[in-house]
Amino acid sequence: QVQLAESGGGLVQPGGSLTLSCAASGFTFSTYDMNWYRQAPGKERELVADITNTGSSNYQDSVKGRFTIARDNAKNRLYLRMTSLKLEDTAVYYCHVRLRRVHYWGQGTQVTVSS
Repeated sequence: QVQLAESGGGLVQPGGSLTLSCAASGFTFSTYDMNWYRQAPGKERELVADITNTGSSNYQDSVKGRFTIARDNAKNRLYLRMTSLKLEDTAVYYCHVRLRRVHYWGQGTQVTVSS
């Protein structure tokens, strides 16, 4: 079965950095596009960044230049490097993949940016 497991969240001060990781299993990771979403309290879940199976990436405007999405196909892992974190980056971050029109999500990892 498809499993996505995020890790790496935590509490960080404004301007700080964190790297999130997503361990994927149950599907051929290297052949699928992968995504990071986030959901802040009281807001809808939103796409933060995506990466194709060949490594091309796109970002939400609010994180461009600060976040970097990456993947290691040999390790079946997805990453999100977050720098210059802002208060408004506080959210639960989710790893996501769509397989044959079925959406799969991890359990999420909490990122809290606070002074």
